[in-house]
Amino acid sequence: MEVGVLVVFLGVCGYAMLAKRLSSTFISAPMVFITLGFAVSYFNILQLNDSEEIIYLIAEVALIVLLFLDASQVNLKHLKQQNALPLRMLLLGLPLAVLLGTLAGMLFVSHWPITLIILTAAILAPTDAALSQAVICNKTVPEDVRQTLSVESGLNDGLGLPIILFCASFLAMHEADSSSYSQWLWFGGSQIFIGLFAGVIIGWSSARLFLYAESHKLTSSIYEGIAILALTGITYLSASLLGGNGFIAAFIGGLTFGNRVRGHCRFIYKFTESDAQMLVWAAFTMIGIGLLPQAIEQLTWPIAGYLLVSLFLVRPLAIYISLIGSNTKVITRLFMGWFGPRGLATALFALLVSHQILPEYSQSILVVAINAVWISTLLHGLSAAFLAKWYGRLMQSQTK
Repeated sequence: MEVGVLVVFLGVCGYAMLAKRLSSTFISAPMVFITLGFAVSYFNILQLNDSEEIIYLIAEVALIVLLFLDASQVNLKHLKQQNALPLRMLLLGLPLAVLLGTLAGMLFVSHWPITLIILTAAILAPTDAALSQAVICNKTVPEDVRQTLSVESGLNDGLGLPIILFCASFLAMHEADSSSYSQWLWFGGSQIFIGLFAGVIIGWSSARLFLYAESHKLTSSIYEGIAILALTGITYLSASLLGGNGFIAAFIGGLTFGNRVRGHCRFIYKFTESDAQMLVWAAFTMIGIGLLPQAIEQLTWPIAGYLLVSLFLVRPLAIYISLIGSNTKVITRLFMGWFGPRGLATALFALLVSHQILPEYSQSILVVAINAVWISTLLHGLSAAFLAKWYGRLMQSQTK
């Protein structure tokens, strides 16, 4: 146990020392840490008892914090006034990705219940900015493209939550032999609307409190960062106690809070760039240790085909269609369609819903989601730096 933990800490330290240099290569943090986790598990250097419960706890905390922080950094006024591309990709591309993913699922895993296929497609739809840092941080790529990908990945996980919750609750109800569809609708609706209400109220009121404390010099950025972490927990737990969904509340709370304190929230960016990174690294490492070996072992040809279609066809086609009629070139639509890597949100959503449905369904979802994450981590990680440089130079040459 001690040797395994030591190896993990050495890996964290080693990557941190080389992180700036590695950021310009195809080696990403998610790639490093999911591989590190898989290696220590595969070679029996580290084995965790009750690993699923530990991973679930880390997943829950990570998802709450990331939903709040990602949403808090989105400027709604700027998004509405300056750039319509993220809105197209979110409001048209995301539903299209779920629809096309469902059709692909019906082709490859036709023996699954249709609700399970829709749920899986929704879990595979969100993207992860952490896997596209080589693109988002590459200054040769046009700023509007980088901003679009960043905003989309920050919002699509929260916007995909209602579909995931409805499908998961429907499967749970169906498995329990419940015939009350009104009960299912009431449960799903109350989860969403109470979560929305709690998120808005807590986000708005806490923003007022933060602004008051800052204007009267009652606190500093160091302590505000700590308070943000506590605020995410307050938002999640308050919504849960009221009967709403805490994850939706965390997303809406972050969106409300960030736009209310706009211009006064540098501590959010500092926290995201430092402390939150450790949470992401820990989550990828735990996925590699506790979930990846079993997921690879259970990977079948139909599921592999489904995942490749999802990565190479579903997402690119959905984004391409959503951008028809916009002032974008064909190559730009293809570029943004490809860079929709499946990462932490996909893995965490799969873990969370697996606790709400019966084992035979939950295992299927985990196998699809975890394999999607490592395949996407590899493919998008290997292609990010190269394609970003190529695309950036192409755009620069066309503007001369």
